[in-house]
Amino acid sequence: MTNANDYIPERAMFIFAHPDDIEFGSAGTAAKWAKHGCEISYIVLTDGNIGSREAGMTAEKLAKIRRREQSEAAEVAGVARCLFMGEPDGRLQPTLELRKKLVRLIRQHKPNVVVCGDPQFFYSDGYINHPDHRSAGQVALEAVFPSGDSPLLFPELVEEGYEPHKVNYVYISFGRREANMYVDITESIDTKIAALRKHASQLGDWDPEERMREWAADTGKRVGYKYAEGYFRITLREVEEEKEPEPETEIEAQAEAGD
Repeated sequence: MTNANDYIPERAMFIFAHPDDIEFGSAGTAAKWAKHGCEISYIVLTDGNIGSREAGMTAEKLAKIRRREQSEAAEVAGVARCLFMGEPDGRLQPTLELRKKLVRLIRQHKPNVVVCGDPQFFYSDGYINHPDHRSAGQVALEAVFPSGDSPLLFPELVEEGYEPHKVNYVYISFGRREANMYVDITESIDTKIAALRKHASQLGDWDPEERMREWAADTGKRVGYKYAEGYFRITLREVEEEKEPEPETEIEAQAEAGD
């Protein structure tokens, strides 16, 4: 297991299928990073506008509600920008066209970390993963590599001024693999819950606090944190740790003093 909890990227991009996906899985990480100076972009691929059984609700009306809720949730977490791609909810596909749109955003905002879901996670006991989640994970990974840092893939983007950008790490949430790193979200669990509560159209009368704390506590127990979010971290370019300056020798000190 790699403990990279102390790493705070300068810029991060969270790419997920629906409004509230980030809040359920990764908003503790986003809020913590934002608090410590990270510039965060949320990329929400669909409007989640088939997620209602309310009488008289329409897809158009629900899209407006869910965009507003997601924007408010992002504001609670301290996110710099929340962008909506407007892909069809329930029918999301990892198309080349969508990949190009994400590549443009990656090259524009230059994240050090991309956080996304796992395209290989189909089901677990009592749960079938939404196909939009899998498609979102696939297109996010394909946008990061090889597309994000290849000048000859989508050369028209280079002509538009979007130079290739290499992401340092990908953090995969909701994965079928065991996590290999954990983020301590003890300081941001309250913010995560507050952000999730903004999704009133989906939560109804249910208060998510008890369940969110339970899940985060169960994850944290694995590594000794009170609350944590776990990820499978893919390292594409290792960030070098800052080294302490080596002590000067006596001769070097004398030379600098002009002796």
